[in-house]
Order: sequence, then structure tokens, then C-alpha cells
Amino acid sequence: MISLLQGMEGTQDMGGGMQMGRDLALLAPEIAVLLTAVGALVLEMLRLPRAALPFTVIGLLVATGLAIPLLGTETTLFMDTFRIDALSTWAKLVLLPVTALCAVLSYGEVKDTDREGTVYALLSLTALGALALAGAGDVMFLVLGVLLSSLGSFALVAYPRDDHSTEAAMKYLVFGSVTSAVMIFGLTFWFGATGSTLLAELVALEGAPLAAAAGLVAVLVGLGYKASVAPFHFWAPDAYDGAPVSVAAFLSIVPKVGAIFALAQVVRDLPQGAAGWPLVVAGLAALSMTYGNLAALVQENVVRLLAYSSIAQSGYFLLGVVAFGGSDLAVPSLVVFAAAYAAMNLGAFAIVVLVGRDLRDFVGLGRARPVAGAAMVVFLISLVGVPPLAGFIGKLLLFGAAIEAGFVWLAVVAILNSVLSLAVYLRVVVPMYGVPKEAPARSRTATVVWTIALVATVAVGLAAQVLLGSVA
Repeated sequence: MISLLQGMEGTQDMGGGMQMGRDLALLAPEIAVLLTAVGALVLEMLRLPRAALPFTVIGLLVATGLAIPLLGTETTLFMDTFRIDALSTWAKLVLLPVTALCAVLSYGEVKDTDREGTVYALLSLTALGALALAGAGDVMFLVLGVLLSSLGSFALVAYPRDDHSTEAAMKYLVFGSVTSAVMIFGLTFWFGATGSTLLAELVALEGAPLAAAAGLVAVLVGLGYKASVAPFHFWAPDAYDGAPVSVAAFLSIVPKVGAIFALAQVVRDLPQGAAGWPLVVAGLAALSMTYGNLAALVQENVVRLLAYSSIAQSGYFLLGVVAFGGSDLAVPSLVVFAAAYAAMNLGAFAIVVLVGRDLRDFVGLGRARPVAGAAMVVFLISLVGVPPLAGFIGKLLLFGAAIEAGFVWLAVVAILNSVLSLAVYLRVVVPMYGVPKEAPARSRTATVVWTIALVATVAVGLAAQVLLGSVA
């Protein structure tokens, strides 16, 4: 009898070990990102910051490669607390290359500073927080992802150590601390009502409307802050403007997409009747789109203009979130728009690194640097949603998802805002073809980044349309 029990215990240990090995294997991309961050930090400590950049880029690209075999996998890890699915896998395939390009873009701004390697480590750690959000299957991963991505972001914004960046980082820190605390407090209502921290157990909220509403508000505050969704956006313009432009580009994409995907992971398990969440999210989408575009219309600083544009783009992302439970296009629309947004927004910020932060710096760019000027036009009209570029196909899928889910009015608001956004981006395009003052200085890293972003902006749009055509 004793030998039988010992044999059963051995079998259980073996089974547990095999399960742990499987889980760690599926987490290989995240582990690679973590090792990349640690390696970059070690190289900084060894006074080898120049080696930290290629190490970071290679590490992030290796992590991207490790994520490719996960395509089509639908499973959970560590007792259902983390998900390997389309959202989490595509988050890796989109955000990790973007982080690598942001590290390259940052080189011109942070080289020869006393903490250069730290920037690359912080970019990797913040990206890891975004990946934790995108694959969250438990409310604790929501908290972990928000905190990890926030701490790195605060430090990155404060990196220049001047008055402007310090003030921006303090605003960001205070706002982030309060919203994170609100989210953590509100999530306790969901735990109390369901008896579990797993998102899969949120179906139990069907009979607990007050707890459902309290938790929903908390999640929207916490994730809305990370995604810079109005009215939780107040930190964004100041933080983007105070940070190095490469960091602003990173913040406008990586934490935002991670937070949007995390919100999608939440609502896919949230009952449709729980606190009327689809209508609440739709209202935030309309507010974010409209406010972001209207505020961008009066900006003279291109970084702040792109910050408000980013707030408006968050509203478009929410169209895909609203469609969960009502449209099969919900996941594809979010994935395609995330890839499109990453390419065109990164490209626009790379041109800002090349040219300057103010609108007057763009006067004559199209004549002095025709290729860079044309690239900027492509990025901006893609943000509007002009075919056949990536922004068009991404928005088309989002509009289709919202309409299929019964939110025709929201799709109409989004289309009207796309027309309004044309006026926003023309404020940059029109001066570009005036009389040039002088050609901007060449930046090899910025040129590499905007060139790759330009190819991606065109390629994503064409490839998505070909795939959709073949499916149809």
C-alpha cells in the first residue's frame, strides 16, 4: 500500500513537472523579453551601453520569432491565469518588433548619456508589462501588467532630467498611481461576487449588477488610463511632449495596444447584461474619438498633435472591443488595426525625430526631403483611413464589427471623425509643401525606422485586403 501511494505521488510529481515545462515553453517569448531586459541592464552596469542596443534588438526579434509557432494556439497557462490565444500571440508579433524599432529610434536621443543602456532595458520591461496585459486571464495579471508597464513608462518619460520632462513624469506618476489604485480597489468587488480572480468566472456577475458595475468602472479607469482613452487621457499630451520623441512613439503604441487587448480579454467573459458594458464602452469610444480630433485641431506642437491623435485612435480601437459577443470580426479587426496603427504611428514619430517638434519645423519638408515628406503624407493619410493603406483596412474591419454588433450609430460617429481627422493631419501636410527654409539634418536611425514603417503601412493594407478577398 505504501509503495502504491509513493508511486501515485511520483506520477503526480511527474505530471506537475510536465505541466510546468509545457507552460514555460509556451511562455518562451515572454521569458526571452525578460532576459533581454536583464541583459541590457547588465551591459549598462558593465559600462557597455553601445552593446546594449544590438543585444536588445536581437533579443526582441528572437522573442518575436519564438511567438510565430504559437499562431493558432488556444490554451491557458498556470491554472487558467494566462491565455495563449490570437490576441496575446499577435500582441507579441506586433509589439516586440515595434519595441525593437523604438530602441533603434531612441539611439540618436540617448547615445553618449550616462544611462543609455537603461533606456533599452526599460523599453523591454515595459513591453513585457504590455504582453502580460494582452494575455491576462486573471485580474491579478491585469494589475501586474498595469504596474509593470507603468513603472517603466514613468522612468522613460523622466529620462532627460530637465524641468519639462520631470514635470511631465510627475503628472504621469500621480495620475497613474491614482487610476491603478482605483482599479485594484474596484476589482475586489468582482472577486467578492464571483469568489475567484479568474476572468473566466465573470459569468457569475449576471446576478450581481452592483458588483459588476463597480468592477467595470474600475477596469475602465485603470485600462483606460493605459490606453489614453478620454476622459482618462490627461497625462498623455504632457508626457509625450516631455519625453524623448522615441519614448513618446513607444508610449503611443505598446502600452496602449496591451491595455486595449486586456480590455478585450475582460469583456469576452463579461455577460452582455452586466452593467450594460457594451453601451458604456461605445460611449467612451465616441467621446475619445471626438475629443481627440477636436483637441488636435488647435495644436502647434506636432508631438502634442500626435498625442491627441493617439487619444482619438483609442476610440477607434474600442469599436472592436464593443463588438465582442456580437461579431466574429471583433478579434480580426483589433489585430489588423493594431498592426496598422503601430506601423503608421511609429513612422510619423520617426519623421518628427528627423524634423522637429513644431509645425514650423515641417515647412518645406516635402520639397527639401521629398521622400521623407512623401512618407509622412502616407503615414498621416493612413491614420485618416485612406485606401489602400493599412489604416483603411483596419478601420474598415472595425466599422464592420461595430455594425454587425448592432452599433450602427457608433460606426457613423467613427466615419465622421475620420473625416474630421483629415483636417487635423492637413495641418501638418500643407506646410510641408511650402517654401523650405533648410533641409533637416539626416538621422540614420530615424530614416531606418520610418522606412520600415512605410513598408509595413503599405504592406499590411495590401496583404489584409488580399486575404479578405480570398476569404470572400
